[in-house]
Amino acid sequence: VQLQASGGGLVQAGGSLRLSCAASGLTFSRKDMGWFRQAPGKDREFVASIRWRGASTYYADSVRGRFTISRDNAKNTVYLQMNSLKPEDTAVYYCAAGSIYGRPNLYDYWGQGTQVTVSS
Repeated sequence: VQLQASGGGLVQAGGSLRLSCAASGLTFSRKDMGWFRQAPGKDREFVASIRWRGASTYYADSVRGRFTISRDNAKNTVYLQMNSLKPEDTAVYYCAAGSIYGRPNLYDYWGQGTQVTVSS
């Protein structure tokens, strides 16, 4: 199983980024997917998740209204559209497969992470 996250980078506060996570080696269309992030010195925290059919999405309070998770099962890819970015969004962002809940230990597979840096 491979989850390849991409799309991170350096952006000014108020800007936008779109993260992608391409999956292989698993039945993607039957897997709930999530995004987490980890800032230096902090625990990994839940950002958003989406049901395998894409009908239901869930967000952390800190990103609700600014971030949107979506998926394209035909492309085996999950996305995270991040708008109105803030310096506190700076972190390594990880995609994960297997759950819609906020606890990292409930996920079966993890991507390698992509760095998002928001300058003030």
